[in-house]
Amino acid sequence: MNREEKAEVINKKWFNQENCCDDGKDSEFKEIIKNFVYGDNLSRNILTDKQKVLIILTVLTTVQTLKPLIKYTKAALNLEVKPEEITETLYQCAPYIGISRVQAALDEVNEVFVQQNIKFPLENQATVDEATRFIKGLTVQQSIFGKENINTMRENAPEELKHIQDYLSAYCFGDYYTRGTLDLKMRELITFSAIICLGGCEPQAKAHASANISVGNTKEMLIEAATQCLPFIGFPRTLNAIGCISAVCK
Repeated sequence: MNREEKAEVINKKWFNQENCCDDGKDSEFKEIIKNFVYGDNLSRNILTDKQKVLIILTVLTTVQTLKPLIKYTKAALNLEVKPEEITETLYQCAPYIGISRVQAALDEVNEVFVQQNIKFPLENQATVDEATRFIKGLTVQQSIFGKENINTMRENAPEELKHIQDYLSAYCFGDYYTRGTLDLKMRELITFSAIICLGGCEPQAKAHASANISVGNTKEMLIEAATQCLPFIGFPRTLNAIGCISAVCK
């Protein structure tokens, strides 16, 4: 198939639409987008459809393009992604992009769920409580980045910054990484995708490129995650992300 034919296949599979661009407005631009995003990018097969759509939801949440977020939330449901997988993807972004962006995205996603007659509340995914969130978060953090590395980082933190280290362990890893539905490999792929979309966070992008390798993802998967982000963030941030991957995966 040529890429126009591939684009039509993706369009029907993901969006159940015959002609996504035929509304008479900016038709040429929309045709370019359809053939590139669907025909070139989404037709690649290194990642699964589920991985691709969750990465795209991550991108759209991070850059706050909420109208397309609605469209891709519907696509995720068309692809039989569970509602819990969608919301957990957005939750996972919170420590990296901030709670306000995630809440704005959740408002749109929840509206789609209402329209699709998905019942609330969704199944609880928490696995920690107030007594265990720190130690379980620290354990996950150590398993990803290495026990010695994390212990050294905590020990070397200045007194006035020790609370930040505690927040990392308890809030970032304890409250989010320990949750159900998504495994560590998917959570790290989401984290890396969110960070590279922010821009200007190359040290953190390198750290989480390394973390992805640690949990079992591959260099090819990281490049593909960046590739799926590309249409929504452009080439400069994508190339910076690939530079971070190359620096870690030599």
